[in-house]
Parts: sequence; C-alpha cells; structure tokens
Amino acid sequence: MIAVFKREFKSYFTNPLGFIILAAFYFFLGLGFLFIFSDGNPNIGETVFFTAQIGILYFIIPVITMRLFSDERRQKTDQALFTAPVKLINIVLGKFFAAFVLYAMGFIPTVIFQIIVSGYVATNVFYYVYALLGIMLFGAALIAVGMFISSLTESPIISIIFTLIVNLFIMFSGAFASMITIPTTTNNIFETFGSWILKLVSSFLNGMNFLAVLESFGQQTFAIKDIVFFLSIVAAFIFLTERSLEKRRWS
Repeated sequence: MIAVFKREFKSYFTNPLGFIILAAFYFFLGLGFLFIFSDGNPNIGETVFFTAQIGILYFIIPVITMRLFSDERRQKTDQALFTAPVKLINIVLGKFFAAFVLYAMGFIPTVIFQIIVSGYVATNVFYYVYALLGIMLFGAALIAVGMFISSLTESPIISIIFTLIVNLFIMFSGAFASMITIPTTTNNIFETFGSWILKLVSSFLNGMNFLAVLESFGQQTFAIKDIVFFLSIVAAFIFLTERSLEKRRWS
C-alpha cells in the first residue's frame, strides 16, 4: 500500500495538476478568511466550511479523483497492478490516501489563520478542530465516490463528468427532498403506495445530503452518528471500488 501511495501522490506533482489544485484551495480559503474575518467573526471553522458552502469542493474533488484508476486503464498499466504481489484492497487504499492527503494539504492555511486570529482574540479551538474533522470526513466521502467512478471507465474526462454529476446531485439533494410533498391522508391503496414511494424517495434524498451532515459539525456538539455516516460512505465506496477492480481483473 505504501508503494502505491508514494507512486500516486508523486504523480500529482509530476505535472502542474497538484499545484493547480492546491492553488485553487488556497485562493478560496484566503477569500473565505477575508470575508469572514473582515465581518468580525473570529471562528476559523467558518473559513473551513466556506469551500463546501460555496460548492467549490464539488468541482475540485472530481479533478483529484479523475485519474486514480481511469488513467491506469487507459494506459494499460492496470494489468501491472493486477499482477503485482499486493492485494487489490491495498491498491485501492494506497490511491485513496494519496488523493486524501492532497486534499488535506489544501487546508493547511487554516492552521495559520487560526494562529493569527488567536494572537488577537480569544477563539474556540474546539470549534476549529471539529470543523476541520468534518471537512476532512466530507472530502473523504466525496473522494471515495469519485474513486469508484474512476474505476468504471478508462477516460479521465468521462470520470470527471460523471463524478461532477453525482456531486451536483449530492449538493442539491436536500433541495430536491424539500420539493416533495407527502400526502397526510390517503383514500385508497394506490394513494397509500404512492405516499410510501414519496417517503422512500424523500428519505433517500435526505440521506444523500452530505452538506446537511457537514453543517452539523458547526454546531459544536460532538455527534458520533455524523462521523459514522461519513466513514460508512467511505467504507462502502472503497469496497465497491475493490469489487469493480476484482471483476475487471478476472474479465
């Protein structure tokens, strides 16, 4: 796993992609810090959430994940991975952590922001740490989803497009759920069945609302269920990615 991690992480910086991704992170974080601190808000946790609140992460993460497996397939180097003396799950984890570390590096400036602000006013460090934990888990979940999509195609362009579509669906799932009106009374079996379907769809859309779960990290209340939610998404899509590769390995 370590060898795969090193190889994948290094690949981000053998071309301008990794530097462009970090530059985008730093620009928007700096912008968020400017807006929030200029309003007199000393909580750097708000700056941490800024990138998710304006939706920029939904666009950056597809760029991070687009090449994870699709590029290997396009260049036919995936066969070398399949025949290497390493388990597929270790390959998947190596690539996942390479993408995640790059993502985490994007939030390094927030540590500097926290130190700067703490030098002027009293701040709630727990709020910052919990916000940072939330954004890390949020990003890990989106990375796992993007990695799975990347394993399904040999085109990085197709990978980025479909990941972006899924991310936009996740982004607006809460709004879609709010549009659904569930009847309070039913007169026959067809209306009852229709109401049940609407409830099912509404529950699914609310379950896909990652941003609502992320926002709960800003309430300064430690909730295990929110952590478990994101970790479950990560575990599920890492498993699906491994199954996708296993199927292709024997096809």
